[in-house]
Amino acid sequence: MCSLCGIIGGRDHWTDSAASPAAFSSRQQRHTWHRERQTRTRLLNAVLRPYGLSLKDWSGNAYILRGRTGQTAIINNLGELWAEAERLSRRDCDPLDPALLATLSQRGN
Repeated sequence: MCSLCGIIGGRDHWTDSAASPAAFSSRQQRHTWHRERQTRTRLLNAVLRPYGLSLKDWSGNAYILRGRTGQTAIINNLGELWAEAERLSRRDCDPLDPALLATLSQRGN
């Protein structure tokens, strides 16, 4: 799929609670889509930092994943993130790695 088609068609993902309010109906506070996206990006950057990666929102339609060497990838949703993270970092990226979780816990993330 070309990048433009991916941006147009790849916006919604099941993890977007603002986009799927019925799936997250037990939440007390309603979140705006933009606020949710900002929070998600901040949290993902904390997890990606030890792998030498950073994530930026791209106009609310996609994410830009950037490696230490300047390589980038367009990420449409979280389902695509980890495969691209491993490709750019050239190592296994496990967001549930006990050592990573301990580091994040110490930092207060």
